[in-house]
Amino acid sequence: MNNNITLGVIIGNRGFFPSHLIKAGRKVILEVLEQEGIQAILLSPEETINGGVSNLEEADRCVKLFRSHRDEIDGILVTLPNFGEEKIVADCIRLSELNVPVLVHAFDDDMQKMTNLDRRDSFCGKLSVCNNFNQYGIPFTLTELHTIDPLDESFRQDLSRFAAVCRVVRGFKHVRVGALGARPTAFNTVRYSEKLLERYGISVDTMDLSEAFGQAARIKEDDKDLQAKVEEIRQYARVDNVATEPLLRMARLAVVIDRWMITNHLSVTAIQCWTSMEQNFGITPCTLMSMMSDKLIPSACETDVTGALSMYALTLASQTPSALLDWNNNYGKQREKAVFFHCSNLPAAFFEKKPVLGYSEIFAGSVGKENAYGTLSGLIKEMPFTYCRISTDDLAGDIKAYVGEGKFLNDPIMTFGGFGVGEISGLQNLMKLICRKNFEHHVAATPGLNADAVQEAFERYLRWEVYKIE
Repeated sequence: MNNNITLGVIIGNRGFFPSHLIKAGRKVILEVLEQEGIQAILLSPEETINGGVSNLEEADRCVKLFRSHRDEIDGILVTLPNFGEEKIVADCIRLSELNVPVLVHAFDDDMQKMTNLDRRDSFCGKLSVCNNFNQYGIPFTLTELHTIDPLDESFRQDLSRFAAVCRVVRGFKHVRVGALGARPTAFNTVRYSEKLLERYGISVDTMDLSEAFGQAARIKEDDKDLQAKVEEIRQYARVDNVATEPLLRMARLAVVIDRWMITNHLSVTAIQCWTSMEQNFGITPCTLMSMMSDKLIPSACETDVTGALSMYALTLASQTPSALLDWNNNYGKQREKAVFFHCSNLPAAFFEKKPVLGYSEIFAGSVGKENAYGTLSGLIKEMPFTYCRISTDDLAGDIKAYVGEGKFLNDPIMTFGGFGVGEISGLQNLMKLICRKNFEHHVAATPGLNADAVQEAFERYLRWEVYKIE
């Protein structure tokens, strides 16, 4: 997963304003972008007056520059050291045809410098630029404050959010999902529409479990990839009470999945578990999925493809591992809290301590303990988190999502698997939304607070219907 961000930068300029504002503005913007680890592509001071854009000739140079870097540019930053030529800025974006997120920034005026020698009028110019963007049909993102000094911490936070938006939008362009195994019959809730996903450039590649099992069986014990994977599992989790044979079976399947993903250019996976994996291969795949998710390659259980995509969105935004959880239990009479649970395939990053590899207590009664090894158990550590769910709405012919934020707590609970108590403001209204709007019982979660960025990416740039409970 490439987390580096490159922005095309347009420095808006209205010619009769002082040119030194453009020169100084360009310098400070580039300094801040460099400090934030963001690459910038923009006109040089030699190509236009101080590198700004104020007329069609300069716009044409900007367009050619952006087009020549089409595969590198993840978003566009429009910055206004003065009022800016609103139509010219809009033309730059329309004619570049990059179809990437756009952040609009305007400099603060200095109240001690309001003569024609120094005044910016960027406050007003930003309104005009945004008005033109709306006329042109160009979606855009705003800074938290209407005008802001680039050196202010608020602008750095704007850049961080916008970078997350860009990663999500970029990540969902032509993403390929691997669906390993059929949806379990008992999980109607995770039905989805491949055709609706395809409309948005999201492709699903499938492989039957029998193919995976057959390939795994043909891997010889001296295979270097197999040996390396066994050692990786041992390093990843505590395996003291697990026999060698289940570890070998897990490693064989992991090698098959790795090779399948490389061959088919897959970014995320959704894997059938309940209970064909246990009955026909003798393991649960939870640890393998956890290891992938921990490496920022999200993997969801029960062939929940849109659940995997929900994890992917959060991982792109946060640059941290994501998990797929059940909205599983109430927490006594505390109505803003709920118990989150899975058997589990939670990434190691979610646990306070190194997770323990064991067997699924849910499956052991029906398939036998010896066929149910592979789950990871532990308490989710205390931390703020963002949650998200993407769903295809077949009746409406579109994609929808909800997103929000909460906090995992250290509240006591005695259970098994991977679990934690989460607190969410407005939880009861969220549950009503999930029930009435036909969302699934699975929800993706990731450490950190990134709901605004995910909502912005989905709603403004992917044009999905997004719900958010405040």
